[in-house]
Amino acid sequence: MNFKRYMLLLVISSVLVLAACGGDEETTSDDTDINYSEEVDYTIIGIEPGAGITVTTETAIEEGYDHLAGWELEQASTAAMVTELESAIANEEPIIVTGWNPHWKFAQFPDMKYLDDPEGIYGDAENIQTLVRNDFESDHPDAYEIIDRFYWEVEDMEEIMYEANESGLDIDEVAQQWVEENADAVAEWTDGVNEGDGSTIELVSTPWDSERASAGVLSAALESHGFDVEVTPVDPSIVFESLSSGDADATVAAWLPFTHADFYENVQDDVVDLGPNLEGAKIGLVVPAYMDIDSIEDLELAE
Repeated sequence: MNFKRYMLLLVISSVLVLAACGGDEETTSDDTDINYSEEVDYTIIGIEPGAGITVTTETAIEEGYDHLAGWELEQASTAAMVTELESAIANEEPIIVTGWNPHWKFAQFPDMKYLDDPEGIYGDAENIQTLVRNDFESDHPDAYEIIDRFYWEVEDMEEIMYEANESGLDIDEVAQQWVEENADAVAEWTDGVNEGDGSTIELVSTPWDSERASAGVLSAALESHGFDVEVTPVDPSIVFESLSSGDADATVAAWLPFTHADFYENVQDDVVDLGPNLEGAKIGLVVPAYMDIDSIEDLELAE
């Protein structure tokens, strides 16, 4: 009996020890919450100075969110931002980047997420609009008709950007292939329109992949219909200034009503807005899905 009682006490003691160990592990887990703000060194990885999302993020830091005071926006090239993002995701490290749709990185990394923006600094989903200079319709009525009909989907644009990134081909080349492979879509823009007479159409755009994709597709469609097209990439402010001055004919790169609102307001009486060529565009702060934060308000004041 003494031996049985001894073995019973030994088993009970072992169970209690294991339970205590389990409790310690749970407590330790609860005490190891990650301070993502500190982990990213209170830094947002951005893109080129002057880009719409760069300007908006500066506003978010300086005026929109008090707890972002002291944060830094690292401004470099879009390629540099993507390189840092790829490296962080490969190592499951925290990172916060300026993001926008359409962009091929959402095709490559579908589990990324936008942080909620309670103050509405980045606005809701918006459109990419087509603008032309005054008198363009009377000067080039057939080209105007094609440009006015130009419309496609976010997935179309991201397909071109992703293919260009994966294949190493230039976006203009991939855009040309897209036009050749999507004859039905192009026909909706060109059917019934007179063939061009070889006159030159000046498109102005921004130098980022999304706008290079749309300018490349529209350029290829116009050229397939008998027009000569020149595409000039410039900073966003110059896009609007060149249209208002008549130095360019058209653009399909105006993000409205939020991202390029200030630029548009300065020239709206001197350009013609043909409406959206793409709907559902979005900008904001983006993180990988493995980061357990959901809102800009989850970020903390820089120490």
